[in-house]
Amino acid sequence: MGTRTATVEPQRKGVDGGALIRAAVVASVATLLMYLYLVPVLVGAGNAAVILRYMASVVMGADVLPPPANLSPTIMLAALAVHAGISLSMAAVIAFILHRWGLLTGIIGGAVLGLVFFAIIHYSLTLIHPHFYAMNHWSVALVHAVFGAIAGGIYELYECEPGEQLEGSL
Repeated sequence: MGTRTATVEPQRKGVDGGALIRAAVVASVATLLMYLYLVPVLVGAGNAAVILRYMASVVMGADVLPPPANLSPTIMLAALAVHAGISLSMAAVIAFILHRWGLLTGIIGGAVLGLVFFAIIHYSLTLIHPHFYAMNHWSVALVHAVFGAIAGGIYELYECEPGEQLEGSL
């Protein structure tokens, strides 16, 4: 009788939740700052309050857009909730698609996926909310690409293989 050898398939792992949260938070904060301070300058109109009002309009409707351009706590919280929710969703998709490929692919692939998300989100939003057409600007596409690159890169930096633990982690 011959000896049998068993082949062990490598363990397929899913998305690392801790790395996903880190990637989503870092990318979300970085791109929120870009939205608030860079996009109005590149568009040549508006300010941080206008951008937050556009974000809030996704859930609150176009009634939050007209002047006066005051920023109530309700509008601010709605805008931040929309931004955080979309950021977490986008980061999860980026992590799910790119989690096996390494840092460079995470950054480049994330940037490409960020542009895909721009096309999907902004062009579908204009069908539901026509006032969102004003946000279909190259600077907003740039912010989405940066979001994807940051989310993909940060995810790959912090992703742990099964059984691994980051140094200094509990």
